[in-house]
Amino acid sequence: MSASPRSRDGSVFLAALGADADRLQPEVLEYVAGPPQRHDHGEGHGVFEVAGSPLRRLMLLLRPVVGPDLLVTRMERNVPFQVVNRPRRGDRATPALTATRTFHFRSHSETFVDMLLPGAAPGTVVDVLGRHRRIEILLECTATPAGNLSLRSRACRIRIARARIRLPRFLGVDVAVEDGYDPHRERRTIVAEVRNPIVGTVMAYRGWFRYAYHRNTDPVQAQYE
Repeated sequence: MSASPRSRDGSVFLAALGADADRLQPEVLEYVAGPPQRHDHGEGHGVFEVAGSPLRRLMLLLRPVVGPDLLVTRMERNVPFQVVNRPRRGDRATPALTATRTFHFRSHSETFVDMLLPGAAPGTVVDVLGRHRRIEILLECTATPAGNLSLRSRACRIRIARARIRLPRFLGVDVAVEDGYDPHRERRTIVAEVRNPIVGTVMAYRGWFRYAYHRNTDPVQAQYE
C-alpha cells in the first residue's frame, strides 16, 4: 500500500534525501515520511534475530563517559524489541526525529535513544546519541537499488562541555544502517552495525518489525527529554 504524499519539510529523512526519496519502496517511503499529523508518533514491535554488543565489559566501562541510554551490554538471539519514533522541530523550526529502542533481553531490558537533525551538507543527517547527547555521528542518506533507506557514517564527534571534537577514525565508529521492507511477510526490516577499526563490532542488530502510527495523549510526549 503506497503512502500518500507528505511534505518533505516535516521529515528529516525526506529533507535529506530530496529527489532520491522517490527511489524508495512505497512502504519504506511511508516509514521515513513520518506520521501524517504533527502530534502523532510511530510505534513498532518486532524481533531481532541477533542484537547487542559482544564487548560487554568495555560497554560497562564506557557508560559513565557517554552517558545512559546509548550502550547495550548484552548480545543475544531472538530479542523482542520496541521502537518509538517521535517527530519534533529542531532549531529554526527544522524537522527532527527522536527514537527510543528498547531491547528486551532475557535478564532485563536496555534502552538506546537518539535524535536525528538535518546535516549541514545535502543528503546528510546528524545523529545525536544517548540521553546526554555526548556523541554525534554524521550520516549520509541514500536510497539503495532495492528501494531501501541506507545510512552510512562520514564523521564522529564527541561533545565535551560546549566543544564538539571530531574523533580520529581509530577512536570513532563506522555506522551502517539499512531500513527495508519484506513484501512476502508484510513486515519492515532493519540491519544495523556499528564498528570500530580496532575492537571490531561495537553494536549490531538485525531483524523485523511491524509499525503503526498513534495519536499522542499528551503533546509534551513529543518533546525530547
